[in-house]
Amino acid sequence: MNSSALGRTVRACRRQQGLRQDELAALAGVGNRFVSDLENGKDTIEIGRALRVLDVLGLELHLDPRTWSDIEQRDVD
Repeated sequence: MNSSALGRTVRACRRQQGLRQDELAALAGVGNRFVSDLENGKDTIEIGRALRVLDVLGLELHLDPRTWSDIEQRDVD
């Protein structure tokens, strides 16, 4: 997953729950600009605040280790 895919997921979930960006920001304790940056896939967002937004939306982040062959294949694609 990259920052753009994360942003698309957050936006879709927010909309599905009927929340505006400012409402989500207030619930997560972050600024409106942060939610906008997150949804737009900004690479330099703060992970702690992003995790608070995910928590408010009921989303979980799962990390799975890759093998070197997975990484090499991704570079070919």
